Amino acid sequence: MTPNDATAPPPQGEKPARLTVGVVGAGRVGPALAAALALAGHRPVAVNAVSDAARRRADELLPGVPVTDPADVLARADLVLLTVPDDVLPGLVEGLATTGAIRPGQLLAHTSGRYGAAVLDPATRRGALPLALHPAMTFTGTAVDVQRLAGCSFGVTAPQELRMAAEALVVEMGGEPEWIEEEARPLYHAALAIGANHLVTLVAQSQELLAKAGVQAPERMLGPLLGAALDNALRSGDAALTGPVARGDAGTVRAHIEQLRAHAPTAVPAYVAMARATADRALANGLLKAELAEDLLGVLADGGSR
Repeated sequence: MTPNDATAPPPQGEKPARLTVGVVGAGRVGPALAAALALAGHRPVAVNAVSDAARRRADELLPGVPVTDPADVLARADLVLLTVPDDVLPGLVEGLATTGAIRPGQLLAHTSGRYGAAVLDPATRRGALPLALHPAMTFTGTAVDVQRLAGCSFGVTAPQELRMAAEALVVEMGGEPEWIEEEARPLYHAALAIGANHLVTLVAQSQELLAKAGVQAPERMLGPLLGAALDNALRSGDAALTGPVARGDAGTVRAHIEQLRAHAPTAVPAYVAMARATADRALANGLLKAELAEDLLGVLADGGSR
């Protein structure tokens, strides 16, 4: 798949042409995606890495690939991965377009979950082919990330004529393309943040509280419990809800809040907020009886002080 014919799918049974690949922003994501593309036969040719940590990641995942400035990356590559923080992306695209670094027919792909293809409009006006390829995965910045891409869903947004090319690149990285409409990107990203980012916070908070309670190996205790809870939730949704909130045990919830206030006061707001959300979902799905919900919601309304 060369830049000039990226809109056309390859003939059935024939692999797409190999691309030279560049990375602008050697955070945790870019080098891993470029390494996955290398396994598919594409050729990483340049990477932009500023910090020492970024250079180490580039050396580990893309050995022998020269580290250079963004303009030189674009000059060398048919496909450029823009893997920078969300807030940096619009300015980077505008700057690359203004300086004339973009070549007509060049594939330009960003990995932001928040943005679709429209953020690349300044580059598109210069002739670039815009792709939004967001892997729904957390990254470590190590070689394990390349393995984790197998079966990983990617949120894909692109002009309709580039859809097949975008999805083909995801498949070549081992991923599963999931089409997201341009206007749905912020909601899509918010959903992933709730599920993944907040999960890390909740697990870390739970580990700290177990340690305060004297548990010697919180991670060993939580592993089977949280693994089962996640599996049940993915299979059954709200029907998997259990625990004192779903049962309407107002006294237990009050005791929880009192203990948190005494031993970990910063955890109280998160507990109350999640308990309210859980109660609402349990009530709406008929899991929490209405006659028990009133006392429970009263406890949550005053933060367990009653």
